[in-house]
Amino acid sequence: MPGDIAQPLLGKVLVVGGCGFLGHHVVDLLLRDWRSTVSVVDLRCQRNRRPDSDGVTYVEADITDVDGLTKIFGKLKPDVVIHTASPPAQGTGDVANDLFRKVNVDGTRAVVAACQQNGVKALVYTSSASILSDNKSDLINANEEYPVIRGKMQSEYYSETKADAESIVLAANRADGTDLLTASIRPSGIFGEGDMQLVYHTINIYRGGKDMVQVGPNENLFDFTYVQNVAHAHLLAARALLVTHTASTEPLDYEKVDGEAFLITNDSPVYFWDLMRAIWREAGSQRGTSHVWAMSRDVGLLLGLLSEVAFGIMRKTPTFNRQRIVYSCMTRYYDISKAKRRLGYRPLVSLSEGVKRTVRWSLEQENNAPPTKS
Repeated sequence: MPGDIAQPLLGKVLVVGGCGFLGHHVVDLLLRDWRSTVSVVDLRCQRNRRPDSDGVTYVEADITDVDGLTKIFGKLKPDVVIHTASPPAQGTGDVANDLFRKVNVDGTRAVVAACQQNGVKALVYTSSASILSDNKSDLINANEEYPVIRGKMQSEYYSETKADAESIVLAANRADGTDLLTASIRPSGIFGEGDMQLVYHTINIYRGGKDMVQVGPNENLFDFTYVQNVAHAHLLAARALLVTHTASTEPLDYEKVDGEAFLITNDSPVYFWDLMRAIWREAGSQRGTSHVWAMSRDVGLLLGLLSEVAFGIMRKTPTFNRQRIVYSCMTRYYDISKAKRRLGYRPLVSLSEGVKRTVRWSLEQENNAPPTKS
């Protein structure tokens, strides 16, 4: 823990989505670095479950069930709620969009209602830095003053629903005569142990011998964030909200955490394909870049479209699509000065160390996987 937090006490903490990718890292960090009583609500609590000896309470529930969720909150009586539940960002079409809205918007509205009806002091929500992007324009050192992209300007429905959910959370701050204080964390490019998107797919690209192609000239800086650092930011925000909750006066505008959103990164923007190659090196690649063919963005988008059409005919989710092409060519990095000043945030783990840990974990999962039946 940072030395400036002498008594890292959070009381009763409930992690919504605490068996998910980010959520279980929040639980791990709570047990390691903070003094608290930890409970988890998730749709399924079998994966990423801590041993019984750790004392974590697990409750299975659908977070879109307002009445059921309110009763659970009433029994657990949390002081702090960390709301990380969300479907993976991948997916297109009506089925995926319905799920994004149900979980991100309806579920968040239910979480807020349950907090308000049960005297929760602090709610920290996992938003996304993608809500500032129109997926066309570059973002260069963007900060929280940038507008949130909504409606027709937002081409990714996942980001639209995350923006909607964030607005619900921030509007609930000190609302309707309650003492609930809220904040939102906007991470960029999360990866880490348990990651089944960025690192998982990048390793598969290497294994499939497709690491000889890069899209664009690799001149676009991008912010990626190791998952433990994102979890750390959530808990710093929770601590700040509790401090505010006990204060006799409201903080000054430049000190405020309640009602505020915070961009979180590793504070180490990197050229996009440099990170991909760092992952490949950790996975065993000995190649440099002499074999690499730089495909144009337009060609990549065409191939992505063809992949989407082909997989759509097979009624499967494409592993290669236009969205990935856009991300691999886009400049998108952020200024996290606000989080540094108001939360005292600094990354706990460097980008390079985060890559090593994540790839090591991924390879261990492969080695421990049961053999396939012939």
